[in-house]
Amino acid sequence: MKEGRGVPRVSNEERRRLKEEAILESARSVFLRKGFIDVTMKDIIEECGISRGGIYLYYDSVDDIFVAGAAHRNKRKFEVIRNLIKTNMPFLDLLDAYFEMQKNRLLHMEDSMLRSMYEYFFTHKGPEDRRFQQAQFDNVKNTIIEILELGVRQGCLDGDNIAPLAENFMFVIEGLSVLALLGGITQERIDTQFKLMRSMLPMIEK
Repeated sequence: MKEGRGVPRVSNEERRRLKEEAILESARSVFLRKGFIDVTMKDIIEECGISRGGIYLYYDSVDDIFVAGAAHRNKRKFEVIRNLIKTNMPFLDLLDAYFEMQKNRLLHMEDSMLRSMYEYFFTHKGPEDRRFQQAQFDNVKNTIIEILELGVRQGCLDGDNIAPLAENFMFVIEGLSVLALLGGITQERIDTQFKLMRSMLPMIEK
């Protein structure tokens, strides 16, 4: 059957991208249910509803799928903040929006890949794995730096020591994440920590 006139053809590259995204989304559901350690290719294949041969056209292992999925999620997650930065959103409004995104994540760990991520880090110690782990931390830190740099450009923040401040914020968020994973987090505790973080900002008096 021929495609009708005016209907754009989907390139092979686009078909592959869509298939890869479908596999990653299905795999994410498996990782959310089972963590990382207990997941097999069979689990992912059954979730995707495609053949074993079909999935191996795209990914060679559970590790490949996990790493690709993490990269895909990070790109989408941080693009939201970076797009807001491009609009020159008022700094404190953007910071509050970022804190709200983090709070929502911390209070809904059932939709978080953190358990799977830690299981991956604890079981993978090679050079490539270390680089992958460092990239995860750098994504968080660099996003915070970009938010703070917006504050500097808008004349709200002193530009000194932005990088170490961003690293401190990253460590606090990571600590809250561990606490949330262990079930010891409350909204009040999160709000208190974010309020303290905000008080650490080198605001410029106007």
